[in-house]
Amino acid sequence: MSTHKLSNIPLGLYRKFLQSQGCKCIRTSGGHEHWSRIDLARALTLQTHISPVPERIIRQHLAYLKIDREKFSKIMESL
Repeated sequence: MSTHKLSNIPLGLYRKFLQSQGCKCIRTSGGHEHWSRIDLARALTLQTHISPVPERIIRQHLAYLKIDREKFSKIMESL
C-alpha cells in the first residue's frame, strides 16, 4: 500500500481535507486562515498565499489532529 506524499498538496485540496475532518475556517487575517474544531485547544493556521501547502505545516497539523500518514493517505484518496 502506498502512502500519500505530504508534499505538493494544493491549497484547495488541503482545505477539503480539513473540512472532511470536521474543521471550519473560523477567521482569515493577513493572508492566514485559522481552522478549528470543537475538540482542539487551538486553531490550525494555514497560509493562504502558499500553494502547495508546505510539508512541515501538514506534519504539524496531522500531529495535532492525531492522524497518521496511512490514515491521511486513505482520506486523501477519497477526496
